[in-house]
Amino acid sequence: VLVAAADEPAALQYIAPYAGCAMGEEFMETGRDALVVYDDLSKHAWAYRQVSLLLRRPPGREAYPGDIFYLHSRLLERAARLADKFVIVPKEFDGAADAKDSVDGKVFGGPLAQHDANTALQALTNPNDFKLAKVRGSGGSLTALPIVETLLGDVSAYIPTNVISITDGQIYLEGNLFYAGIRPAVNVGLSVSRVGGDARTKAMSQVSGPLRLDMAAFRELAAFAQFGSDLDKSSQAQLNRGQHLQEILKQPQYEPMSLENQVIVIFAGTQGYADKVPLDEMRRWETSLLRFMEISHPEVGREVAVKKRITDENMEKLHSALKTFTDTWQ
Repeated sequence: VLVAAADEPAALQYIAPYAGCAMGEEFMETGRDALVVYDDLSKHAWAYRQVSLLLRRPPGREAYPGDIFYLHSRLLERAARLADKFVIVPKEFDGAADAKDSVDGKVFGGPLAQHDANTALQALTNPNDFKLAKVRGSGGSLTALPIVETLLGDVSAYIPTNVISITDGQIYLEGNLFYAGIRPAVNVGLSVSRVGGDARTKAMSQVSGPLRLDMAAFRELAAFAQFGSDLDKSSQAQLNRGQHLQEILKQPQYEPMSLENQVIVIFAGTQGYADKVPLDEMRRWETSLLRFMEISHPEVGREVAVKKRITDENMEKLHSALKTFTDTWQ
């Protein structure tokens, strides 16, 4: 942990993230995976503004200097994924290799590095006497997670919009949701992922689509219902569904959940199997459901875990199991 506290000089607060990033790059350039968290870039921008004003640089918007965007872009764009490189070495060779260790003098790089290296290995006279080894310093990565503070929830402020435009999406945490007991307190409307669709499994995509639509409709109706307006039965049902889904999404701290359990619970919520459960009983309902599925229908969760998707046959089994559970739960 590299710390520049609030009582440190502004110059030290300015340079601290770059020093931390340099430490992370050392891990990346030696072929390892590193994660660096910047907490937080709002304070970093304030420190840089203070230094710039003391140096009498011309102030711009909100008194920040003109290169404030470059301040964070040159920091965050140092996060990278280095390409894997392979060489063919004798079978008894141990550890990371260098280019000079290659038996044929070739270093295989690029998107198809491992495939090309395997092809060359099989083409050797005695392929069983050799193996592939990763080149020292290749294949490392540095992942950056910047944290930005918003004032009064204004996500459109200068520094937040700058950082959002650099990153691959953002998770927006809202204090009002936190104090309302919704944890993690993620605002689904302002949170965006540019790579989430590619990163998540097919099973999660199947259940998260209806979930996102239901939660968006719930947020809109909840804001409208605050004015005490009468709602029709359809709107009341949508509001009720959203309240139950909101309870499903609450997760206790330090209690991770497996993929198959997430899929089962979210599927049950979006399909309406929890609509008639009292809100204060949702935690017990969820625990009972997962125990029922594990004991009575373990093959459903097992197939989701293995295939990473919900097949038509497995969906029928899931519906049947949920109907049985709904009829018997009390």
